[in-house]
Amino acid sequence: MYFPLLIFTDLDGTLLDHHSYSFMGAAEALQRLRQHSIPIILTSSKTRPELHALQKKLGLNEPFISENGGGIFIPPDYAILDTTAFEKFGDYCAKQFGKPYSTIRAIFETVQSKYNIRGFGDMKVEEIMEVTGLLKPDALLARQRDFSEPFLFLTEPRLQELKEEVADHGLTVTRGGRFYHLMAAGQDKGLAVAQTTRLFQAGFPDKIVTVGLGDAENDYPMLKVVDIRVLIPKPDGSYENMDLPQLRKPAYPGSKGWGAAITAILDDFQLASPNYEPHQLH
Repeated sequence: MYFPLLIFTDLDGTLLDHHSYSFMGAAEALQRLRQHSIPIILTSSKTRPELHALQKKLGLNEPFISENGGGIFIPPDYAILDTTAFEKFGDYCAKQFGKPYSTIRAIFETVQSKYNIRGFGDMKVEEIMEVTGLLKPDALLARQRDFSEPFLFLTEPRLQELKEEVADHGLTVTRGGRFYHLMAAGQDKGLAVAQTTRLFQAGFPDKIVTVGLGDAENDYPMLKVVDIRVLIPKPDGSYENMDLPQLRKPAYPGSKGWGAAITAILDDFQLASPNYEPHQLH
């Protein structure tokens, strides 16, 4: 049986555990999704090289959305989607929503001292390893940015003031699980998720049900545009404050909560339509 589902998922603190980056708590649910050929679209603040590497670890060969909606990247052999309007970007077919990193970084440097902020572009790989908990190979991939600059406030955050100043340059600031992110205004996960959903729906005769899973402020735009919304708790058990209808809240943080939420959704579909056999996605 194949369900007309499309999974959009954040990574850090959601599919991946906050401290260890493990996805073992979600292993059984991931296997069920693969068995039913349900695409899992990684939708993250992580970079294109990071997501490329994670796809291999997770056994995926799907489109993904990098750097908080900065771009959609589709594998060249992903024949079920029409990518004629996309451009070539490295090994992928891509649609870009963000501004180039060189532009983001140049504006970051004009406000850096005023707001006492430190970004990835200022950090050596060892410092990125320290603040993220990443191993060196992964930290090196995290530095290879296309559309955004993650940063930390070194003193009391003056977030609203910073947002107002960078807005004059066509930029905005959002917050993820660990970092703030400077990026293009209008760029967010929701825009990229909606575009990706349209691509899948164009080649699929039945209504696709979209699922979004996230844990942080930067996941709000994604959760807003999907059909089934899952808010994963933070490691301390608290939830990001989100005013969204029908928000599912699993009891466990990280991959365990992710696995429980996906298992419940798959079980709901089986109960709701035990004899439904839609077309396979691929």
